[in-house]
Amino acid sequence: MKLGAFSISLSVKSLQTSKEFYETLGFSVFAGSDEMNYLIMKNGDTLIGLFHEMFEKNILTFNPGWDQNAKNLDTFDDVRSIQKRLKEKGISLAQEADASSSGPASILFFDPDGNTILIDQHR
Repeated sequence: MKLGAFSISLSVKSLQTSKEFYETLGFSVFAGSDEMNYLIMKNGDTLIGLFHEMFEKNILTFNPGWDQNAKNLDTFDDVRSIQKRLKEKGISLAQEADASSSGPASILFFDPDGNTILIDQHR
């Protein structure tokens, strides 16, 4: 199962304070803006998302169809295909994609420890 680009999406209290902290660790802004209430920051191939007032808990995020530079991949496992395989393996989904649709869609579920996992396809 190819899940695509990985990042951790962090729920932050202050976008500016968190941005400055991660800049000291060598991260730089890759996408997003203060006005949008989120920043995607990058250090090499490592991605973190800083999200202000968008969700309560941190989220493990996978983006099928993208590499670590948010560039489209020629081949990838569609989120609906991933959804089907997860359900076949008995994983309960909190949010499902419309199986009859195509293009952008997402699914949401939790690992055994309650950590949120988002598979978010943008294309």
